[in-house]
Amino acid sequence: MGKYFGTDGFRGEANVTLTAEHAFAIGRFLGWHFGSKASVRVLIGKDTRRSGDMLEAALAGGLTASGADVFLLGVTTTPSIAYLVNAESFDCGIMISASHNPFYDNGIKLFNGAGEKMDEETIALLEAYLDGEQSSLEFATRGKIGTVTEYAEGRESYVEYLRELGLLPPEGIRIALDCANGSAYMLAKQVFHALGVKTYAINREPDGFNINRECGSTHIKTLQKFVLERQMDVGFAFDGDADRCLCVDEHGEAVTGDHILYVCGRYLKECGALRENTVVTTVMSNFGLYKAFDEIGVRYAKTAVGDKYVSEYMRKNGCCLGGEQSGHIIFGDCAATGDGILTCLKVLDVMRQKEKTLAQLTAPVTIYPQQLVNLKVKDKAAALSDPDVQQAIWSAQAQVGKSGRVLVRESGTEPLIRVMAEAPEAQTCRALTEGIVNVLKQKGHESV
Repeated sequence: MGKYFGTDGFRGEANVTLTAEHAFAIGRFLGWHFGSKASVRVLIGKDTRRSGDMLEAALAGGLTASGADVFLLGVTTTPSIAYLVNAESFDCGIMISASHNPFYDNGIKLFNGAGEKMDEETIALLEAYLDGEQSSLEFATRGKIGTVTEYAEGRESYVEYLRELGLLPPEGIRIALDCANGSAYMLAKQVFHALGVKTYAINREPDGFNINRECGSTHIKTLQKFVLERQMDVGFAFDGDADRCLCVDEHGEAVTGDHILYVCGRYLKECGALRENTVVTTVMSNFGLYKAFDEIGVRYAKTAVGDKYVSEYMRKNGCCLGGEQSGHIIFGDCAATGDGILTCLKVLDVMRQKEKTLAQLTAPVTIYPQQLVNLKVKDKAAALSDPDVQQAIWSAQAQVGKSGRVLVRESGTEPLIRVMAEAPEAQTCRALTEGIVNVLKQKGHESV
């Protein structure tokens, strides 16, 4: 991870750690970096945060000042940016979003011309420019100054692409959507409408402040309650930029990304379409998923946390399915990145093909109890390198042995240490995480 860009872009509190000046400078660099071409085209999208307009204007200003032509997609999803950059031959794509973070945070995610997360070499050059380590860039002048074009029709192209995949839900199914008052608030309904499918959507009235607030994939209980009260057959919850999706089954039970990987991985194997007979996961995936895969003969790989690492492994090793417990699911034959709307279409199509409910499809997976504590710290590296913290981690792992695991890591997007324990009993998980967190606090690493 770089100084500014983590596993999922440059993220921080708007105009505090991520400012309009940062956005302008990023635009200046990208316009210059891709400027060896006669004509540079950059696509920009944003979610519904109040600061999105400000960052969009600053990025566009920097890009056009370096001679790039900018196309504004408006409020859209991250995966729509990734798709359109590749499908319509843009040089670069930018999504303004802090994903599941609260409204006062924002972020800048960068995609290359193939719709993949920007390569580390380019990110390193960009960070050097942000730190003033590179000489100043010349401004474009006269006829070389870039232009800005509203490009809302790009969203229609993305909707049409999803429609043409031919993924359909079971006939007559009652589908609930939690749009998190974010990027999916228009697109999700639009996609299902194009398929001729009725849905029941909640949290699709963004006001700039309510994105992810007690809704969406990070607050799944809101959708669980709606599914039960309205007697829905299935529910899907997106995060702020809709690159992830979690589900709720007909009984109101939460369905994680691990469940989704099992359902789709098993179906692909049965169809002879699971390339390399492997599903790519991260180190956060549950023991229960691996046991379920072992029973049906599906192999699995484990990467570091972050969909960019999952995607990189998939490309290098020819795999077609991977993802994270949090709901970033990558269907490599259809998309280069996680796509929440595509994920719910894939799950619904499996339900139709197998003629089973979501609860029936996920039944073979027994999820081990898992406790995750996020502790805000002053310095992530210092906290993890503390010998006493390392000893606490070692002791916790020794205590659980082969019947579980302990994972302590830095967040790639926030100033947090994530402490996770997995064991056959929930009480053990709580005790393990509390022990490590207490040491972090006692040693003064917590930021209050």
